[in-house]
Amino acid sequence: QVQLVESGGGLVQPGGSLRLSCEASGITLDSNDVGWFRQAPGKEREKVSCITGTDETIYYEDSKDSVKGRFTVSRDNANDRVYLQMTSLKPEDTAVYYCATDLLYECEGFGSPDYWGQGTPVTVSA
Repeated sequence: QVQLVESGGGLVQPGGSLRLSCEASGITLDSNDVGWFRQAPGKEREKVSCITGTDETIYYEDSKDSVKGRFTVSRDNANDRVYLQMTSLKPEDTAVYYCATDLLYECEGFGSPDYWGQGTPVTVSA
């Protein structure tokens, strides 16, 4: 059984930073494309960024203007984790953040990954 678990969310002031972590059981992350998504209250889920199996970072058209330069995805193969480092956080970054993957998932492909974590909430507020 595959499980993804995100952690690291919380309440942070505008301008602050958080590092979200994604770890998995039942699947290894180190060679798979792993995506980060978010869903703000009352809004649809949005792709944030993705790291490919060859460690290329992908930003998406709908979100790159808001996150590129502030959000960085990285991978720790020794611990089989993927991180989303978020800096210069803004109130509009408030959302539940999810990591997701599957064995065939491609950052720039179509369709959604099969395996999702439960999400970690991020609230940016003074």
